[in-house]
Amino acid sequence: MKKISIVAIAAIMVMGSMFTSCEAIKNTNNTQKGAGIGAVAGAVLGGVLGNNLGKGGNGAMGAVLGGVVGGVAGGVIGNKMDKQAREIDAVLPGAEVVRVGEGIKLVLNENAVRFDTNKSSLTAAAKANLDKLVPVFAEYPDTNITIYGYTDSTGPADYNLKLSGERAASVRNYLNSRGVSSTRFQVTGLGIADPIASNETVEGRSQNRRVEFAITANEKMIKDAEAEVKN
Repeated sequence: MKKISIVAIAAIMVMGSMFTSCEAIKNTNNTQKGAGIGAVAGAVLGGVLGNNLGKGGNGAMGAVLGGVVGGVAGGVIGNKMDKQAREIDAVLPGAEVVRVGEGIKLVLNENAVRFDTNKSSLTAAAKANLDKLVPVFAEYPDTNITIYGYTDSTGPADYNLKLSGERAASVRNYLNSRGVSSTRFQVTGLGIADPIASNETVEGRSQNRRVEFAITANEKMIKDAEAEVKN
């Protein structure tokens, strides 16, 4: 299994002077890391990381960074997201799973969900890969899922913006047809924004035709986490 990226740890590194040593960071568990990030570094995580990630602030990464609850409750949420991220990574190794703050950024690239040029329809392979996510989403029902669609730079920008929204909607509609509640989803098309590869090559354009998920805690998960830390 590939290693899951954990962007949240960068916030701890930024706060390094607040810990007695690197050993202190290494010995903290996931819940403690989440609590520390939420309680002390919420501004760092949302500001420094958001700025450093630049354009990512407009997409899934920005949505995840914007959903920080903070405190010990944030650590509880982060621990649950750790587990969900590991399960997604296990069932869909072709995707990019990034744990950041108290949420998950999931990139369904050409290895997981591929779109042909000027198409928003899902291939049989794409549907098979989305099917693998359904049980994980069912296991963690107390999350919101925002889906961002993207295109390559081929064609007019306004056309691509519309197409990207249709791609995100195709993914949402398919997951909904497989039993994932429609109330959990929001969809947004970002067109040619935030390319992850060069649009000058066929391979690069294929990589840019993708969808990204921002998986964040819903109100129930937040309230449950707050109640848990009070007991």
